[in-house]
Amino acid sequence: MDLEIRTVDAPDEDDPIYQDALSVRTDVFVEEQDVPADLEVDEHESAATHFVAYDDGMPIGAARLREPEESTGKVERFAVQADYRERGVGTALMERLEAVARGRGIERLRLHSQVRAAPFYARFGYERVGKQFEEAGIPHVEMRKSIEPPSDF
Repeated sequence: MDLEIRTVDAPDEDDPIYQDALSVRTDVFVEEQDVPADLEVDEHESAATHFVAYDDGMPIGAARLREPEESTGKVERFAVQADYRERGVGTALMERLEAVARGRGIERLRLHSQVRAAPFYARFGYERVGKQFEEAGIPHVEMRKSIEPPSDF
């Protein structure tokens, strides 16, 4: 696998990286998990940083980072194509996303994890907060993590 991660900040809808992110999200959330298409794309798209993982130029994973509150980032729309799960794509996406967040001075990250994906996020130090809830008809839990600022060494 020839893994590369590209990012785009505050994209317009014609940006090719953003279009690749939407393609992955549509495949995973809308097609595979039956999330309604009108819930998948929301009003926060242009205010976010989008991350896309590519294998030899083909988009295979996506994630989104927003900063809805000062010093707090929200990880959203984290998806990896089924054929690429358990192959390090999600790890590479999360490592890049957290590095970008750190570089921006974000001190805390939070996310809404599908219950079945919570063990993945727990490996990165995210902890469950509160009770299980439904989002787009899928059981979720909120998870949070504090991150260290970048070292100046």
